[in-house]
Amino acid sequence: MEGRPDPPIVELADAMLARADEFGAALAAVIRRDIDYYRSNTLVSTDEIQRSCSANMTFVFRALAGDTDMDVSAAEATGTSRALAGVPLPAVMAAYRVGFRFMWEKTVTEARSSGVPLDAILNATSQILIAQDMFTQAMTDAYRHQQTIQVLNHEEERSALVEALLFRRITDIQSLWETADLLRLPTAGPYVVVAAQVPAIGKLGLPEIASKLDVRDIRSAWRLLPDLQVGIVFLRRPDILHELIDVLDTNATSRVGISPQFDDLNETSEALRLARIATGERPSGDSLITVFDGSALAFAAVSAPEAMKRIGKSVLGPIDDLPPEERKILVDTFAAWLDTGGSANETAAKIYCHPNTVRHRLHRIEEWTGKSLSRPRDVAELCLAFEIDRLLP
Repeated sequence: MEGRPDPPIVELADAMLARADEFGAALAAVIRRDIDYYRSNTLVSTDEIQRSCSANMTFVFRALAGDTDMDVSAAEATGTSRALAGVPLPAVMAAYRVGFRFMWEKTVTEARSSGVPLDAILNATSQILIAQDMFTQAMTDAYRHQQTIQVLNHEEERSALVEALLFRRITDIQSLWETADLLRLPTAGPYVVVAAQVPAIGKLGLPEIASKLDVRDIRSAWRLLPDLQVGIVFLRRPDILHELIDVLDTNATSRVGISPQFDDLNETSEALRLARIATGERPSGDSLITVFDGSALAFAAVSAPEAMKRIGKSVLGPIDDLPPEERKILVDTFAAWLDTGGSANETAAKIYCHPNTVRHRLHRIEEWTGKSLSRPRDVAELCLAFEIDRLLP
């Protein structure tokens, strides 16, 4: 407040200060009676409400008396404590409206009984209105700041729980149920793990993905690792996977892998491994999203990585000496040949070349590997070897 207040206002403020505790108790009763939340909820005790009311009035009346500038620390303390207690902000703001009206009414009553001039009453009223704006804003800012801290702390806790699932640090059934509850996930699947490559350490590959999935009513929980942003996603109905892929496709800027579906959170660690493998696959078309192939062949190829790599090398080793582009042509031709059921004509149509070209390339694979595409056992070995090559580069 600028300048020294008029003597009548100083006397009025001093009189109100002397009764601050009395008014605080009376105001606490009014708040408890008139505001629905405080009437029906005991998260904040009447004594705590009274202390808050008395503190706020004390600071306002001291400022009116000219003893200090307007100190809003009491309002900030109220905002913080109410956020911690979980009191809704509208209820706290309603209490402030009731409180400042109560304060103004008591001040006007005291002024009239003391013969304070009308001009002084109007001046005091103006100062109380200014204080209402300042205190309410300070309380609201402190409340929202505390809420932000709580949200961040909660997200850190959720993120830590996700990491515990991803790296199999939670195995007890009861703990798994409790973890699912804290993550807002059902205790049983189907789930998938999503793994998105990150542009740099500490950077998100899928910014705000949890909220974007929430809009579609798709529940998920996420963790940022040094090389991946990883999420556990609940598939509440069969077609949700397609919705999930649509959302990921819209937001992804780098490769994203999706694990096969699983039902037990205890399998999250293995699902992460498969999702990570899927990020290294060549996506189809222009999409950056790859769903791990849940075929028996794919699972066999990744079941024991070191052993599988040795098997793949023993079968395909001879073609590894080819120039990279030539090797890729043979690999892609074989994959297309498998996809079309072993038809040279359909393979040619799929990869845009002549059927004889397809046959020539397949014959080259036979020459280089020593395997025959007319012998089922050799075909099985080649299929496994090429799957290992695709999934375990």
